[in-house]
Amino acid sequence: MKAFTMPEFYVPYPARLNPHLERSRTHTMAWAKEMGMLDAPKPGGGVVWTAEELDRMDYALMCAYTHPDCDGPALDLVTDWYVWVFFFDDHFLELFKHSRDFAGAQRYLDRLELFMGDSPPEPENPAEAGLRDLWERTVPHMSADWRERFVVSTHNLMVESMWELENIDRGRIANPIEYVQMRRRVGGAPWSANLVEFAAGAEVPGGLAATRPLRVLSDTFSDAVHLRNDLFSYQREVAEEGENSNAVLVLEKFLGVTTQEAAERVNDLLTSRLQQFETTALTEVPALLAERAVPPHEQAAVGRYVKGLQDWQSGGHEWHMRSSRYMNEGMVSGKIQKPHGLGTSTLRIGLEKRARQHSHVPFERVGPQPVPESHLPYPMRMSPHLEAARRHAVAWARETGLLDGTIWDERRFRGIDLAHCAAMIDADGTPEQVCLTTDWLTWGTYGDDYYPVTFGATRDLAGARALTARLKAIMAEAAPPLAAPPSATPSPAEPLPAEPLPTAPSLAAPSPARLPFAGPPSAGLPFAGLPSAGPPSAGPPSAALPSAALPSAALPSAALPSAAPASAGPMERGLADLWRRTAGGLPERARAGFRVAVEDMLDSWVWELDNQAAGRIPDPVDYIEMRRRTFGSDLTASLARLAAAEVVDDEIYQSRVMRELETAAQDYGCFTNDLFSYQKEIEFEGELHNMVLVVENFLDVDRVTARAIVVDLMNERMRQFEHILANGLPAMLAMIGDPEVSRVLERHAAMLKDWMAGIMEWHRRCARYTEPELLRLRAESVAPPPRLVLLPSGLGTSAVRLLPRR
Repeated sequence: MKAFTMPEFYVPYPARLNPHLERSRTHTMAWAKEMGMLDAPKPGGGVVWTAEELDRMDYALMCAYTHPDCDGPALDLVTDWYVWVFFFDDHFLELFKHSRDFAGAQRYLDRLELFMGDSPPEPENPAEAGLRDLWERTVPHMSADWRERFVVSTHNLMVESMWELENIDRGRIANPIEYVQMRRRVGGAPWSANLVEFAAGAEVPGGLAATRPLRVLSDTFSDAVHLRNDLFSYQREVAEEGENSNAVLVLEKFLGVTTQEAAERVNDLLTSRLQQFETTALTEVPALLAERAVPPHEQAAVGRYVKGLQDWQSGGHEWHMRSSRYMNEGMVSGKIQKPHGLGTSTLRIGLEKRARQHSHVPFERVGPQPVPESHLPYPMRMSPHLEAARRHAVAWARETGLLDGTIWDERRFRGIDLAHCAAMIDADGTPEQVCLTTDWLTWGTYGDDYYPVTFGATRDLAGARALTARLKAIMAEAAPPLAAPPSATPSPAEPLPAEPLPTAPSLAAPSPARLPFAGPPSAGLPFAGLPSAGPPSAGPPSAALPSAALPSAALPSAALPSAAPASAGPMERGLADLWRRTAGGLPERARAGFRVAVEDMLDSWVWELDNQAAGRIPDPVDYIEMRRRTFGSDLTASLARLAAAEVVDDEIYQSRVMRELETAAQDYGCFTNDLFSYQKEIEFEGELHNMVLVVENFLDVDRVTARAIVVDLMNERMRQFEHILANGLPAMLAMIGDPEVSRVLERHAAMLKDWMAGIMEWHRRCARYTEPELLRLRAESVAPPPRLVLLPSGLGTSAVRLLPRR
């Protein structure tokens, strides 16, 4: 009995068939036999594949559908790659997933990686023989940049099989965010995207591969491939083989719905990811090519790559409907299905999803929203340097021009009390570190407010991009040596405010043991252990302090940006000072990585403006991944690594354990902000970027239900964080076997605990998001612009613009 009825799929492009299909069928059967894949024994008897089973699975048909335009030899090679990857998956399952032989599985994977090098050993099994042969036939045709990316994607799909094995052993089902992230690594679709470059003769230029548009193309392609596969393979994987790595099962358990309802939701997400692919290809990619002045031949390569990914989606869907490997009874009639009738189902599905994504009416009255309790097992801690940081913060913000009344005035800034936030998330920092953290918080929060107020209301995207370019240039220019350091003690330049800081009424029951707090930004940036190269000075922003974390010899004499020009605004002046003080003591590699993190945050603010101008609520996966940047938590992770940049390799931070540990903490903090800021953003600012709203729109539920789902996601991410601390991190540290690395990573994990606890405590106490404060700011015009400026203008819109204000 089938577990569910297949939903209607969004397939906007027809599948096409490569004319060299029969040639590749003959070739790949002979190749699999030569590699020993049709004789590989199972531990319990029999073989992994027989010739008849391989013939029924028909991977040549899959590749002929997914690569319809390549020539015969290229199709042969691509088909062999897919035969190898499916054999590897089944071979690994038979040898290790049933037996739970973790040590044997790790040895198998470690040895398999040796066959992606210049001097591989002699193969001992068909997976090794196949990989050696394929590597030798493929890499001579591609650049070193492509080979590097292909090694990473091949490594991930092999090594991350251990994640699936561990979850099966523990009976653990991943949470939805973890699942999407990990499925990309273990599922192989990024690897497939690399092979599209080979088959289409469309290698992505190295300078573009890491940009957001190309990364989103790869990620949306991968997610769609994996979600489709999960729908078709649920019957075999879950119902018959007992696996638990399947999106339908993940949503079934997380949402507490039937299998059929979960399948419908997975299909909704599949449609959303396909439409995100289309939006990116049609809007972001052309803009990138123009901005970078990409030469015509490279533009053509990118165009062929996009078309190749589209062909793969349609061809992959067609093959899933035909292969004996999947649940597909009755889905085809023997011919490629084509649109028929007035308004096909694909058109209807696509229009429905897009219409909902653009249907939100801004500035809807929602009122104060109670915030449910969430699972947070870590206590808040407070730095003893809070008062000094408070005095410093006002002086620094005044010197850089942040308190000129355009965005903030002094009363509002004192009420936000960003030093209090810094004192909790950097509880063990020195005075200069806490002050530097406070200044980064101040600048990041100001920028997060500045962009929508200055550029969003008028939809001045060109102005936003121009400012972003100026800010990036500040971090790229060379500069004279740092000034000689004065005292390292923060100056008590400003007395504490005479009036008490505003605190929030009780939206959620505060912990009585915690200190009162009003605090961090909507872009919360914790910088525990930050190496300071300059001062938290109450004087001119360009003054400098010695580093608290690095020896003076580490301070360079050049390669730092010059001070912002006299005509610069507060954003430029603030960043010029912060960059000098933060980046001065860093090695070149660490400074370059930190610069990328700041640039990513700046670009994410422009991404929000693009969505706002289009009236588009983000796709849920895109929102979560970009929220880590808009909130500053990706920058947080980068900064937290700086003090130990020479101790821990980047590869360790990019491992599954560390990436999942960091992103779980980041999501907890981001969603905390979205819960508390819902009224401010939805009612007072007309925002579209809030996780509660994203869930409302995607699942078509009311805000109370959406809020509960967001809290559930927070709880699941926190439990995953605890799970990694208890299991994944100790196992990884034992494997590394370096006490110094262990010390740094354990301290990093402790910083993440402080960050989550501090962010939560601030939100519980802060006046920034309360209705009285929002009404006060609106009345005093120190608030986001009125709703009228976002309404239509031009011929025939006066009636709309005369609507009464609420």
